[in-house]
Amino acid sequence: MFPLVLGHEAVGVVESVGDKVHEVAVGDTVVPVFLAQCGECADCRSPRSNLCSALPNRPGMPRDGTTRFSLAATGEPVHNFLSISSFAEYTVVDAAQVVKLGGAAAALPPEKACLLSCGVATGIGAAWKVAAVEPGSTVAIFGLGAVGLAVAQGSKMRGATRIIGVDLNPDKLEIGRKMGITDFVNPNDIGEQQTVSEAIKGMTGGNGADYCFECIGSVSVMAEAFKSSRMGWGKTVVLGVDGSAAPISIPSFDILKGRSVIGSHLGGIKPKDDIPVLAQKCLDKELELDEFITHRMGFDDINRAFDLLAKGKCLRCIIWMDGAGAKGNGA
Repeated sequence: MFPLVLGHEAVGVVESVGDKVHEVAVGDTVVPVFLAQCGECADCRSPRSNLCSALPNRPGMPRDGTTRFSLAATGEPVHNFLSISSFAEYTVVDAAQVVKLGGAAAALPPEKACLLSCGVATGIGAAWKVAAVEPGSTVAIFGLGAVGLAVAQGSKMRGATRIIGVDLNPDKLEIGRKMGITDFVNPNDIGEQQTVSEAIKGMTGGNGADYCFECIGSVSVMAEAFKSSRMGWGKTVVLGVDGSAAPISIPSFDILKGRSVIGSHLGGIKPKDDIPVLAQKCLDKELELDEFITHRMGFDDINRAFDLLAKGKCLRCIIWMDGAGAKGNGA
């Protein structure tokens, strides 16, 4: 719905609160998250789900679908994006969708804290909470953008000994090594001689990977990731979003042999419970975020940041709303 304010990964400082807001106060450092956690519904109370059933994803504010933005000159409504709209100096977010970074976590630099708002948290969480990668296992990751590389780091943290990265961009090999990738497959290099799944099986003694992660959003790649998984217990985790909502074609006989497919929304993490844990892991140097930050620039250059991202030359570009990132007072 247009016009709208884009942006959904951010960190900020609370400027004011509504009458019934008690979780955060003016001056608190918070990470806004597109996924709500009300703490009271059946899903929020269950360890099996991170999808808040009381405040599901919907256009506008989650409780009533309205917007808090408008054009000053005409009063025309301006819609928000994923309930966050962070490409602005000020935004309005439901209290169920902000995570307070209190205590020691408040010391996390803002350029790192904002990465936990979606992409990096999604990848780490997928390895940690959705797949529950086991020590000594083999992992295959399809797509080495920020999410895929976060999966690699999460898998390494979980003790995976072999992490295979799959990407069309040869430049991802070097950064992948730093994040935990041990092997690299470029589909362009294997040509028509074999499929990616055949290549991965060849690298794993004919078995396939214990865990496969699809981080692109292509149903054909999702099916190929599934084919790359091991018979008996192979698990394929889908993180990518296919805009067409097309079905995945998977042979039912392979399902009968113990393979499984599971989705991952925000990496299975419960924002208010788990993002502070990730922030502490950053402070403890268990989780390294520096390599994800490839560019920094002011808001005036945001279109250039998008161009870099589209060309595969950027993982995460930190946009400083005041244009002076060295000051560290807003991202």
